[in-house]
Amino acid sequence: MTGVWVAFAAVALALAFGGYRWLTDGRAKAIRSDAGQRLDAVRLGGSLGSEATFVQFSSRVCAPCRATHTLLADVTATRPTVTHVDLDAESRLDLVEEFGITRTPTVLVLDGSGAVRQRIVGATRRPDVLAALDRQAARRTGALPAGRTRPRMTDQTARPEEGNHR
Repeated sequence: MTGVWVAFAAVALALAFGGYRWLTDGRAKAIRSDAGQRLDAVRLGGSLGSEATFVQFSSRVCAPCRATHTLLADVTATRPTVTHVDLDAESRLDLVEEFGITRTPTVLVLDGSGAVRQRIVGATRRPDVLAALDRQAARRTGALPAGRTRPRMTDQTARPEEGNHR
């Protein structure tokens, strides 16, 4: 009977881990603005976009890396101010260590000056990539402070107007 409980616990643990990965993989996470991590065109071996740059760390045997590369190339083809640089993680161990890359694909989203603003780990999804670009644009225009990932509700949007209390 103990073996059944062990098998049940192993399945439950695997389902919990799979659910966690499903919820978090491919989602853009904001990077603290005081982290000070930057990349320039010389270190990247490619040019920076004026709006944003996707820096993708890949490996040769990674199937999600190929899908992520295709998606990012497609997104950057429609936006001339956004560039995509694909780096082989095995040949750029200096950057892998500096930015704490632990799995591929990992995509760093840089602003126009080369500062790392967001990080996407795992296979990316188009809506998440576009949302990351929208947050980047909002931050660039001043609509979103550097440390925030979503617009903050103001008192005017959180409360009903006077006289509309019916």
